[in-house]
Amino acid sequence: MIQFKRPDGQLVDGYLVEPTDKVNAPGVVVIQEWWGLDDEVKSVAERLAKAGYRALVPDLYRGKLALEAKEAEHLMGDLNFGDAASQDIRGAVQYLKATGSNKVAVTGFCMGGALTVLSACNVPELDGTVVWYGYPPLEYVDAKAITKPMMAHWATHDDFFAVSGVDQLDSKLTEAGAQHEFYRYDAKHAFANPKSDSRGLPPLQYNEAAAKLAWDRTMEFLKNNLSS
Repeated sequence: MIQFKRPDGQLVDGYLVEPTDKVNAPGVVVIQEWWGLDDEVKSVAERLAKAGYRALVPDLYRGKLALEAKEAEHLMGDLNFGDAASQDIRGAVQYLKATGSNKVAVTGFCMGGALTVLSACNVPELDGTVVWYGYPPLEYVDAKAITKPMMAHWATHDDFFAVSGVDQLDSKLTEAGAQHEFYRYDAKHAFANPKSDSRGLPPLQYNEAAAKLAWDRTMEFLKNNLSS
């Protein structure tokens, strides 16, 4: 765990994993699902570090963790999304850039996916975004402010983020000329999280094939957009 500064000067805790060869390694800010900074999002950061990236997960819930859905919903409901994107996530990107990463991307899952879309509009320092099955209310998306490439992975059977909203976001970005590639998978929400099946929530389902394909595409995207 480290601490980094937000643009407004407040300190935030974060989970940082460094790759073996960290000299000028590019960075990825990883945004949690609605559960909080749990073992699953930490394992994503560790996986990115193994692939050669400096991975930083900001603790958006300030130490709180949810074990069941009602709790998660409550914590997510209390989160100020605009502040999280423009301060916590921006501060994390700035921290990675100030400590040796020439280029930094943001990626996030579920609630973190929605925050990744907002980051694309609110964090001028980032170099790319990878969104996993989550989007904010579309009126908050300033598509013209998105100047860096975006990749997004969506589930076609998503009970939390309807694929019709994905299509609307796709159109909005296309109209604004924002560089983006959207992939749709025949899967349910949170298909990349191996813990999905143990949550006891019918809308969630892990899909190994979709998860692998989406991860491979993500690795290719990061390589293409973060190589110095």
